[in-house]
Amino acid sequence: MRKLAIFLMLSAMFAVSACSRDKSDKNASTAEWNDNFVYVKGGTFTNAKSNYYGQRVALNSFYISKYEVTQKEWTEVMGNNPSKFKGDDRPIETVSWYDAVEYCNKRSVQEGLKPVYNIDKNTKDPTNKSEYDNLKWTVTFNEEADGYRLPTEAEWQYAAGGGQMSKSYTYSGSNDPDEVAWYWKNAGDKLLSGDWNWPLVENNHNQSRPIGAKKPNELGLYDMSGNVREWCWNGYGETESDSTSTRVVKGGGWMGEVSDLTYVSNFEANGIGPDQGLRLVRDE
Repeated sequence: MRKLAIFLMLSAMFAVSACSRDKSDKNASTAEWNDNFVYVKGGTFTNAKSNYYGQRVALNSFYISKYEVTQKEWTEVMGNNPSKFKGDDRPIETVSWYDAVEYCNKRSVQEGLKPVYNIDKNTKDPTNKSEYDNLKWTVTFNEEADGYRLPTEAEWQYAAGGGQMSKSYTYSGSNDPDEVAWYWKNAGDKLLSGDWNWPLVENNHNQSRPIGAKKPNELGLYDMSGNVREWCWNGYGETESDSTSTRVVKGGGWMGEVSDLTYVSNFEANGIGPDQGLRLVRDE
């Protein structure tokens, strides 16, 4: 009888301890969420440098990560780090669009959220006509989900331009790229000048930099101009009849010219590069 009482007492202590740890973990997760994401109030475009300015594009409110996804965050979810320039507080890079949507889903599951993307690796996307994409996964969007996702091009531009607090800067947070962006002229051993050329950039040991070292934009978002280019959900030039052969990338990176807010680039969904990363969004 005494042994049974001791066993029951130990079991109760373990249960209390487990509940306490679970509560602590949830509190830590909530604190991290509040600290690392910014609320973007919805509305129409106010940034005069945006491609969407004057088109009356209306967006719902959403949350967007204050920083680009770091290598530490990526490794904790995916169990690997493909980046060329290693560092826990540097942005993850050398990841494809397919890698990015998988990360969004896996992180959502890890944090008890419903994944946004339905990923079918066995069915080729019929709208993807790229001769360079050997994967062509069919990826669809679950609008009822509350998990992490990539921003749409419009959401990215709206947030980068400062949302309703926009001052219509040329770059995200300033008219001076050196205040807000790591790009080919300032991301290496010394400040470069003149015209861009790869040998100059390579010999200057240019590389990605730790997140949040430059000035934020009006919403408190860092590195939306420069450091690494960021995947968006959209296909390039996408309308209902367009293909999704390539995906939009925004923001520019450490090896190239700093991108103003009107510049749109694209890349095959399976493409990777040491200046290619991502930023997360969640719905309100």
